[in-house]
Amino acid sequence: MKFIDLEIQQSRIKQDVDRRIQSVLSHGQYIMGPEVRELERLLGAYAGTRHAVGCASGTDALLMALMACGVGPGDAIFTTPFTFIATAEVISLLGATPVFVDVDANTYNMDPAKLGDAILAVKAGDLSLHPLPLQGGQKALTPRGVIAVDLFGLSADYDRINSIARENGIFVIEDAAQSFGAEYNERRSCSLADVACTSFFPAKPLGCYGDGGMCFTDDDELAETMQSIRVHGQGEDKYDNVRIGINGRLDSLQAAILLAKFEIFPEEISLRQQAADRYSHAISAGAADLTLPKVPLGLNSAWAQYSILAKNKEHRAAIQSELRRHDVPTAIYYPKPLHFQQAFANLEYQKGAFPVSENLSERIFSIPMHPYLNETDQKTIAEVLCRI
Repeated sequence: MKFIDLEIQQSRIKQDVDRRIQSVLSHGQYIMGPEVRELERLLGAYAGTRHAVGCASGTDALLMALMACGVGPGDAIFTTPFTFIATAEVISLLGATPVFVDVDANTYNMDPAKLGDAILAVKAGDLSLHPLPLQGGQKALTPRGVIAVDLFGLSADYDRINSIARENGIFVIEDAAQSFGAEYNERRSCSLADVACTSFFPAKPLGCYGDGGMCFTDDDELAETMQSIRVHGQGEDKYDNVRIGINGRLDSLQAAILLAKFEIFPEEISLRQQAADRYSHAISAGAADLTLPKVPLGLNSAWAQYSILAKNKEHRAAIQSELRRHDVPTAIYYPKPLHFQQAFANLEYQKGAFPVSENLSERIFSIPMHPYLNETDQKTIAEVLCRI
């Protein structure tokens, strides 16, 4: 059994993928070719934004968004410690400071109430209001923005997060690396903040056969700036550089593959939902010691992962061992919160600073999830989980 089965998907679209790749080989525009423009148009329309800017990876998408917003040293960017390092890494790359905000115990996404506390704490320089980074001695920071993460395919609480951000005059970036295709109160993921960033890493709900990403926005100026940043700060032509940028361009071959995959993407989102429903029904019937994913009213997850909470670390280890015995792969997203990572040791966060994230990291595990899961395999997984 595979954790994510890309071979079945590829067998469905192989002819279309081959045809589109051959078209790129024929016209020879390997970087930023017509496939990139077509993909931007289609995905922007799907998400419901005026602009979509293709780029080389989900990490580059986040970096470009922060650069376009003018982020730099002295700026505080609020994000969650319960995510992949790329979310906070890009903040540090620009010399800004990640200020971590704990997550909601039910959704695993940023807790808006704690975001409000964190902003107040930064403004007041008051560690008693919320844990703050010390950086070898407390430094004055200016609240500039929020990167809210849509973990495992479920959108964060953008109504509250955007409201808090507006009250404090800061921007919001939607880290939709895992949530392209999700819905939030009748709006699609990637249209829920000032800028949204997604990833086309192969394991994502919409993934290519390499690296790729995209930024989405309704802001004309931000879109134009990100288009410049992705090509070394290009102005009127590639030898006119009006700002510092990056080499963040999307390959035409990857765009061609994504165009083929997007043809079946809406169906795959529906199949993911069906697979999640089967899991929830089968596991909840006999596994009282497990906590299954919750999707708030009005939201639909893209189900990038199906993640479950065990009672504790030992219980999780026993479950993973038993699943391995039945040839069922599992994964842990994420075993170490970002404030425990050596890369952020300079922030000097202490154990216990973000108790929900710390607790989740010791209990969470993910089981196979993709559109082509069959009921027999899911039944096997559920039976094992219900026995432990």
